[in-house]
Amino acid sequence: MNQPDTTRRLSRTAQAVQGGRAARRHLARTDVIARQLADIAQGTVRVRTVPVRTVQDGTERRSTRVMLADAEGRPVAADREAHRATLGLLARMLPGVDRSRPLTYDARTGRFTADEPTAPVDLGLDTAEEPRP
Repeated sequence: MNQPDTTRRLSRTAQAVQGGRAARRHLARTDVIARQLADIAQGTVRVRTVPVRTVQDGTERRSTRVMLADAEGRPVAADREAHRATLGLLARMLPGVDRSRPLTYDARTGRFTADEPTAPVDLGLDTAEEPRP
């Protein structure tokens, strides 16, 4: 009846220590990626990746388009090799990211965010439609 709980739980102190270690690893990784992005294309702060599918001669090909931007969102001038190196860097440093949808990586925060299309607020398209009687 009185079965002891055999699942081992970490104490709050151990959880706090593990959380601190994970945060330090995240900050170190973010710093390394930001430094390497600066080496690849000076001024790059944001990287937008978009998966693209094309059909050529009946064969479907999948590729990823990469756009480099500065802190204000302006494009950074870079050649094809810089774009390829940036995609390789992000794939190696952050292998668990789902790249099947458009994403934006911000080197200041070290986070990927979903890059979904949005409309300007002035158009009023972001509000729900009124139900019809």
